[in-house]
Amino acid sequence: MAEETFKYQRKELELKALLEITQAINENQSEAVLAEIFKFTCLVHLNIKSLILYVSKDGLFEQKIQHGVKGDPPFSIMPDEVLVDEESGEMRIEAAEEYSFGDLEVNLPVYHKDKILAILLLSRKNKEEGLDLDFTQALSNILVVALENKRFARKQLEQEVVNREISIASRVQQMLFPAELPYGERLKAQVTYFPFRQVGGDYYDLIIKNELVYFSVADVSGKGISAALLMSNFQATLRTLLRSKASMKTILHQLNYTLFENTQGERFITFFLGCYNRANKTLTYGNAGHNPPLLCLPGEEECRELNAGTTILGAFEELPFLEIETIEDVDEFYMHLYTDGVTEAVNPKEEEFGEERLKRLVSYYSDVEPKEFHGNFIQEVQSFTGFVPLRDDLTLLSIKVQ
Repeated sequence: MAEETFKYQRKELELKALLEITQAINENQSEAVLAEIFKFTCLVHLNIKSLILYVSKDGLFEQKIQHGVKGDPPFSIMPDEVLVDEESGEMRIEAAEEYSFGDLEVNLPVYHKDKILAILLLSRKNKEEGLDLDFTQALSNILVVALENKRFARKQLEQEVVNREISIASRVQQMLFPAELPYGERLKAQVTYFPFRQVGGDYYDLIIKNELVYFSVADVSGKGISAALLMSNFQATLRTLLRSKASMKTILHQLNYTLFENTQGERFITFFLGCYNRANKTLTYGNAGHNPPLLCLPGEEECRELNAGTTILGAFEELPFLEIETIEDVDEFYMHLYTDGVTEAVNPKEEEFGEERLKRLVSYYSDVEPKEFHGNFIQEVQSFTGFVPLRDDLTLLSIKVQ
């Protein structure tokens, strides 16, 4: 009779423990509150004196709850330190020698879909009294799954915030690019732009100020939102300088100074800026460490590579050298500006598209209009890369002056 009464009382206590933890979960209590309630129910309603609960997180088991432990247990346990006997199901932990688990006598793995989500180590208050290990394991499983769900929900919410930020950054970046490129009888421009991610680090621009036609392309180090923010600041500075009618040499020096001041040399930008004066038919440019654009002039068999300029922007407080080149008597020209995403696109054999292949493509389609050229270019790149995704932003800007 006494034994039956004891069993009844123990079941009643287990039921109270179960109700308290499930009520807290239903009330959407915080992780800290859930952990405290779990500890309280174990110590008050179950025959448990001391315990540690390790929960799986980022590839290891981290301490979530500890109470009454006399030893010096580790804060985290590596998965390879947890050994489970396949036949008996018994588990042991092989921690480093400097750690100890005191008088903890029972190790319980907490599973969810054949995966160990947590480890519960405990000692009993009364060694003579039993402990329903199945119930204790089940109660632990309820807590751990609730904690896992909370963590998943938190990560999902954080990801939604990140996605909204990326979406906003993407829309802002699209506003930096020209809303429409000219495509008239005297001036035609066409662009192909494929960002590596939703937000890219490439930038192109074409600005017409009376008889002056400015065109540029740039590539900021890094990717993602930080690269896009840096590029937006760079574009704002460039537009301001162009409105001030500053010389090209002044523009490049000022862009470098502003970039270095903002990043302290930790980020850099490769940049090309060209200007065609339709009144006196001169083509002026400066190349700051960027892939040299290809300039095709009537009567010349090969395209010129526009290399004159300086080093990358943002690496030095003062540009160590700077050369601005001016080409006279330019009635008409065909120019292709691009970023390294074009030449570094790879095929399944890990071969790069390369500059020579781009030059041959430009030479072969030298007589076609920019829109047709870009259609052929896209087909060539897609045929070359096959199913291999791009590894960087890809930008090609073609300008034809007649």
